[in-house]
Amino acid sequence: MSALVAKMGGSLWRSPLLARWITALRAFPGPLTIVPGGGPFADAVRAAQPTMGFSDHVAHKMAVLAMEQYGLALVDKFEGLESAATPGEAGAVHASGNIAVWRPSAMASDLRVAASWDVTSDSLAAVYTHQSGAARLLLIKSVDVDTALDSPSLVDPCFASHAAGLDVFIAGPAALDGATEILSRGGVAGSRVFLANSSRKIAS
Repeated sequence: MSALVAKMGGSLWRSPLLARWITALRAFPGPLTIVPGGGPFADAVRAAQPTMGFSDHVAHKMAVLAMEQYGLALVDKFEGLESAATPGEAGAVHASGNIAVWRPSAMASDLRVAASWDVTSDSLAAVYTHQSGAARLLLIKSVDVDTALDSPSLVDPCFASHAAGLDVFIAGPAALDGATEILSRGGVAGSRVFLANSSRKIAS
């Protein structure tokens, strides 16, 4: 069974859909790693930067730590999730029958991504997917694709270049209907994204 990386949107942190997505992901029979978004922790970094005046380079480091905080909260809240700092550690988690949750700070300096708000956890999820040797990436969002299609925040501006060569899927709340069954067969819930011309060109 080929591996799957699922990026869990930070905006789901206070949504009842978060638990439903974790339940659906548990049905996946192969190696599964969750990449956490930044959630309210990244929002705090964004809010503080204009007042404190720290650089985008430092803001990027803080946002990576925000992802780690969200991931630690997920591991604490949901049974069967275990932290992993590297793909090697994730492999050990998978071997134990658990879902790995990536702690990105240990790898952040080696990921070769721009220290900019143009690179969000979506792009970092794509980079991790390549590093781990997986071919499929699922972006779990708090809104459905059809309502977000015209939104520039659907994915970050650098995502398409980082996700090149991957099979990318985006799933919103509507994809939860039937997600457990699809994932239990080793499939991926949601809509497939074609990245040839635009990171926001969606196909069902």
